[in-house]
Amino acid sequence: MSAIVIVLVALVIFIAAYLTYGKWLAKQWGVDPTRKTPAHEMGDGVDYVPAKAPVLLGHHFASIAGAGPINGPIQAAVFGWAPVLLWVIIGGIFFGGLQDFSSLFASIRNRGHSIGEIISEMMGKTGKRLFISFAFLTLTLVVAAFASIVANTFNGFAADGAKNLTGGSVATSSLLFIVLAVVFGFFVYRKNAPLAVSSVIGVALLAICIAIGLALPIHLPLNAWIAILGVYIFVAAVAPVWILLQPRDYLNSFLLYGMILAAIVGIFIANPSMNLPAFTGGVVNGQPIFPMLFITVACGAISGFHSLVGSGTTSKQIDNEKDAKFIGYGGMLIECMLAVIALIAVGTLYSAGKMPEGTPAVVLATAIANFLALIGIPVDVMKTIITLAISAFALTSLDTATRLARFLLQEFFLEKGEDPKTVTGPRKYVINMYVATAITVGLGILLAVGGYQNIWPLFGAANQLLAALALLGVALWLSSIGKNNKMFYVPMIFMLIATLTALVIGVVNNIKNMIGGGNAFVQSLQMVFGILLFALAVVLAVQGIKLLFGKKDKPAQEGAQ
Repeated sequence: MSAIVIVLVALVIFIAAYLTYGKWLAKQWGVDPTRKTPAHEMGDGVDYVPAKAPVLLGHHFASIAGAGPINGPIQAAVFGWAPVLLWVIIGGIFFGGLQDFSSLFASIRNRGHSIGEIISEMMGKTGKRLFISFAFLTLTLVVAAFASIVANTFNGFAADGAKNLTGGSVATSSLLFIVLAVVFGFFVYRKNAPLAVSSVIGVALLAICIAIGLALPIHLPLNAWIAILGVYIFVAAVAPVWILLQPRDYLNSFLLYGMILAAIVGIFIANPSMNLPAFTGGVVNGQPIFPMLFITVACGAISGFHSLVGSGTTSKQIDNEKDAKFIGYGGMLIECMLAVIALIAVGTLYSAGKMPEGTPAVVLATAIANFLALIGIPVDVMKTIITLAISAFALTSLDTATRLARFLLQEFFLEKGEDPKTVTGPRKYVINMYVATAITVGLGILLAVGGYQNIWPLFGAANQLLAALALLGVALWLSSIGKNNKMFYVPMIFMLIATLTALVIGVVNNIKNMIGGGNAFVQSLQMVFGILLFALAVVLAVQGIKLLFGKKDKPAQEGAQ
């Protein structure tokens, strides 16, 4: 199969979906451009800050993507390119796009509150606290994993002690990006500099930052970078979004868009074929295609993390309700396109019946560099730039996850409608922005250093359970205001079945591994976490489905939402 055909088919389908299904969803839910958004209604200059649509898309897209749409398709390619491609297209349009758009919209209509707070409206305090506990633990794991991933991309030394030029260059460029973002935010938001002119200058300076990074790499060891990242994410999670989060993600988005564009151009230049078989079998390496395909490919099709981003940071910054489709649904489809490119990368490098060596990031960078080498771009330079782009994805997800975890921790200890300024006792300190952030960062960095890998295999199922529960929560909310929610039924039930099945398989494998002489501590830890996740999901799902399909009360007035 020609890679060009796959790119063109996917691109046409995604554009058509945005113009038809996305428009239909907005009409069904009553998206209203005349309504005041939380960014204006509750503007505080720190978290609630209106952003222009292109700027917010940059933040949202970079935050939801991370390394997920690259890792998932490449790892799931063992099942063949056809099932992965079908899941990315169908999942992205009818599962992930639906979740991202609806989570963002529901949060906008609920004063920028998280999905956990929305679930509280439908399922009570217990439902809220169970969901938030689940989401907070998942985000803590994300912070730990991405701190480790980013630190490894910054690592200035190879395993043998030699200087790592790629890591050093990425580190220098990334640090310069942060300084550039602060300057950009200051001029755009405080000096009212025109966005178009500022963007052109910003992108030019972005290129200069990359050039300086290539010329002047910083060489620091891994643990030093983990410590530095801990300080950085603390500052990023409490600083006003306009000074760092918005502008850095917006400028980084050009690097990410550029990577996608370079990949597409490279595919048209090289015209590679998919060497990977279309389908390799229903069970590969002992893993059944159901449910593992739908757990492995998350961000490129549907990911619970997205619902936390949309209802956590994005909803507090959206300038106009009409932008929700562009940012929520459109951002997901852009990510789906990146997942298609990652699949093509592994498919074209597949050779002699073997998957290409290296991490998914290395596979993607190698494929794109090889494509563009045909027009004279040095492979090493291109690999460094692609690695930098992937690092930018991961760093954005890292600081966004920290901020989201801070929001959730604060919401956990607040009662519905309670003013944080009136809280007394121990809760007063926990809901403090700086204390909540310090707790999050401390737990994440400890896990990063202490071995988050021991429970990381459960992240896929936990993340997809979040997606199922987010779909359930929004479906309940739409029902409560009398809006059409039937489009949620199939995605919600399918994701619940897939994730619960994956957890059962995981627990059974843990038992087998312990009997077979595996590491008893690691296997028992994973087994306990798996059972807890399963029980939590079942309790929330049963309660939510009873409410969803039970006797309906009179719908609440939408204007009250």
